[in-house]
Amino acid sequence: MAQTLEQRRRNAKFAKDQDARRGKSETEIKKRTKALSKSPISPFWLGILAFVVFGGLIFEVLTRIFFR
Repeated sequence: MAQTLEQRRRNAKFAKDQDARRGKSETEIKKRTKALSKSPISPFWLGILAFVVFGGLIFEVLTRIFFR
């Protein structure tokens, strides 16, 4: 059976990861995977949170300056 495009991409990625692991000890591999841990919050939600917090802060400062 012929491979689909997605299968070929995943196979290529797997082969690339295996080539990167070749010749390294398990501790080196574990260090590499821990260093690449993802953030628990996506950049989109982090931006929304920053907008709410800092936008509210800026709005409060402006109201205190202009509308005493």
